[in-house]
Amino acid sequence: MSDALQDLESWNDALTALQLLQIDPHGFGGVWLRAPFGPVREQWLRQLARTGLNTVKLPGSVDLERLLGGIDLSLTLQTGQLHLQPGLLAQAHQGLVCISMAERFPASLMAPLTQAMDTQSVPPLRMSDSANLPVQTAFGVLALDESTGDDPPMSPALQERLGLWLDLQELPPSAVSDLAFALQAVDSDEVAVDNVLPSESLYQMRQLHQSMQFSHTQATAICATAMGLGIDSLRVPILALRVACVHAALHLRSEVVQADLVFATRAVLAPRATQWPIPPDNASEAQEPAQQEPEPQAVSDSEGEPEPQPEPPSPAPDTPPPPPSEPPEPPDSDASEPDTAEVKEPSPQDLQELLVAAALASLPANVLERLMTKSGSNTGQSSGRSGSLRSGTQRGRPLPPRPGRPGGQARLHVLATLRAAAPKQRLRGATTAGRVAIRSEDFHVHRYQQNSSSCLILALDASGSAALQRLAEAKGAVELLLQQSYARRDSVCIVAFRGSQAQLLLPMTRSLVRAKRAMTGLPGGGGTPLALAMKMACEQAHQLQRQGVTPILVVLSDGRANVTLNGLGGRVQAQADALEWARQWRLSGHRSMWIDTSVQPDAKVQNMANVMGASYLPMPQVQAQRMAFAMDNLRRL
Repeated sequence: MSDALQDLESWNDALTALQLLQIDPHGFGGVWLRAPFGPVREQWLRQLARTGLNTVKLPGSVDLERLLGGIDLSLTLQTGQLHLQPGLLAQAHQGLVCISMAERFPASLMAPLTQAMDTQSVPPLRMSDSANLPVQTAFGVLALDESTGDDPPMSPALQERLGLWLDLQELPPSAVSDLAFALQAVDSDEVAVDNVLPSESLYQMRQLHQSMQFSHTQATAICATAMGLGIDSLRVPILALRVACVHAALHLRSEVVQADLVFATRAVLAPRATQWPIPPDNASEAQEPAQQEPEPQAVSDSEGEPEPQPEPPSPAPDTPPPPPSEPPEPPDSDASEPDTAEVKEPSPQDLQELLVAAALASLPANVLERLMTKSGSNTGQSSGRSGSLRSGTQRGRPLPPRPGRPGGQARLHVLATLRAAAPKQRLRGATTAGRVAIRSEDFHVHRYQQNSSSCLILALDASGSAALQRLAEAKGAVELLLQQSYARRDSVCIVAFRGSQAQLLLPMTRSLVRAKRAMTGLPGGGGTPLALAMKMACEQAHQLQRQGVTPILVVLSDGRANVTLNGLGGRVQAQADALEWARQWRLSGHRSMWIDTSVQPDAKVQNMANVMGASYLPMPQVQAQRMAFAMDNLRRL
């Protein structure tokens, strides 16, 4: 698919999402819109405003009481009596909650938000009164994700509950100018595309959606496609089927058809893929024997004798004259019904092949490296994404305040302190107007979140006859990484191993000139002391962690260790030593990746990568651009 057609399809899916939200704003969870601040996103939000949906904006600085409902602080302080106000989630009933910069939404508020989405209710305002029931509210979430490559992703809990994933990051404004920007003309009576559904059609679509059903075959195909894409959450197939039902109601269909399932696969399943799907090639083989079996059964049922088999064709033309005149006419009218039924209800294998093909067509470029890099993302114990998170009290991303005493580096949070003291004024006898009685137990202090820098430790195999090519491509990859990571303050450390020793070729640095100089003077050839390299990488990671830097290891080798920790030969002992230090790296919990330079993927190298909890990426012909992309993607996870 060309870039222009792919951009048009992405924008068309974004416009279709607006129509689906009008029919059912909360049934499939909502929309995750990945797009930077710009004309494309603003045009989509402008069209959302034209639909008239009840949209409540949810800022990242909102507190828990404003989210779920609680004390009206300003009115309480003015009157001296306790006043309550409904929360933003209750105000968004039968509408949308719009979260700006969803990737930075506080984790402490994510749990009550997702709980309200699951239960469709929020706690009562007065928790002390057991007679009060939870406030019923059903809403969808519109998550506006503005994250770039080095920003942390949005909360996985919220990602799992949002049905439609729209990625408009690479969509240029020129790709939608002819269609989308024509809607901005106020004085024009005719517009290119109108996403606002008429009230009569909207009512009919909602009635169809309430009675919409999907078949068991379609549900099986969706689940099989999700499993083939590596999706392990049961919520996702359910959301895909709900999206297919709403899509069918949008087109005024009474049942779900293939086009609805294809859209659900493209917009719900494909963006969540964690592995390359394998098309079911055995579907045709399974159908052939199924078609051959009924034929002998029909012959055996009609005639029990084996010899008169050639005779049945002769009586067949004799018998048709009386009946055929009558049956062919009704069958002709009835035959159209089974034909349409066959089109609407294909076999599970054919439907799965169709959905897998739709998922493959919608996967973006460089998806193979990204999916294979993600494969080892959950194998570590800590560390997580590039740059560990640290809490501080002076600077960084604001976090919800916590109780504490101000002083030193901790600063008083005035609003949180007043909010904690307001309900207790009558107990403290604060009768003077305009004065608030505050105790030390009401003090709250500011909190901030800080990201530490990361350092990429590149364990470079300089042994063997192919060392010159590996070194040249690795040098190019390091140069590309240093150019891209300068703004993020990330560093690179190179550990080279050859012969009978491993050396720290380049300490932690962000200098591109220093990296080029170190790589230029590295000779190649000799044995493969892989265990010594792993040991040195673990030592460097320990030192970097004490300095507040997050280490990430990338091993570029074919994994054929033949030098032990003592510098002696012996493949068996060398492999055992390498496995031992691979386990040590896994215990450290830091992220890692193994780039296999063997001619063919080696099972021993895959086992080594699994032992150290690393992503495995085979690369027989080392390419600087591809290797730099894989390393940079490892930083972002």
